Amino acid sequence: MFTGFETFDVATESSTVHGRTRGSGPAVLLLHGIPETHLMWHRVAPRLAERFSVVVTDLRGSGDSGRPPSTADHGPYSMREIAAEQVKVMAALGHRRFAVIGHDRGSRCAYRMALDHPAVVTRLGVLDIIPTGEVFRGEMGGGFWVWSFLAAPEPVPEQLISGAPDTLVDHMLDSWSSTPGVFSPELRDAYRAPFHDPRAVHAICEEYRAAASRDREHDETDRGYRKIECPTLVLWGETGGIAGDGADPLRIWRNWWENVTGESVPCGHFLPEEAPDRTTELLLRFLTA
Repeated sequence: MFTGFETFDVATESSTVHGRTRGSGPAVLLLHGIPETHLMWHRVAPRLAERFSVVVTDLRGSGDSGRPPSTADHGPYSMREIAAEQVKVMAALGHRRFAVIGHDRGSRCAYRMALDHPAVVTRLGVLDIIPTGEVFRGEMGGGFWVWSFLAAPEPVPEQLISGAPDTLVDHMLDSWSSTPGVFSPELRDAYRAPFHDPRAVHAICEEYRAAASRDREHDETDRGYRKIECPTLVLWGETGGIAGDGADPLRIWRNWWENVTGESVPCGHFLPEEAPDRTTELLLRFLTA
């Protein structure tokens, strides 16, 4: 999938971050969502690497990245902490300034990075999300069971997932996508594998517990006071997570940054896999503008 990419594992203060890199030119960091790993970018990253220094990573707790211990306030799995770790990894790879593109949970890491590290992030792309604080204000409606299920008190979701991890992953992939057969058996196996590891499941649940507490608090603190300073692109699937109930993602994002552009893509939630050509075209246009 990633021919010509170099694999790396960068040690951080409390863990390690796994990823791949290839290319030269301005740096671009690609971040994945749930239930995937960095492999979700396999149809986009090679084409971006023809013009950019592309880095794809597994977020803390996901894929082959580390799963450090959490705390009572879930702080180690807040997007503030995860974003800061990714910034340090990019610096270790020689990239002091870079564009960041995220999907789903990766987008939440990406926009927090842009808010907390404005001198580092040159451009921001967010795929199929609205800010976490807006989610808890009801902007996404009531159909997002994953937010409450995974954030439930330990060990409830951990033990339930341990009974049928493949069922959970397959349900996410199938119900959130609109392109039958887009996930090969090999990809499904790769996405399922971390959910068979109790440490990974706990880390993922901690991330959602942090979303309901620390991330929500950080967004509410920043609302109206801090703005995203860099050029921002918002893309969403026509039948994806934020397209229903008459939602207007650009209206929501303009609460955070007025100079934001974006559009829908004809697919479900997983833009880089369901619509790789259109997604790559829009990302290249944005990154080279």
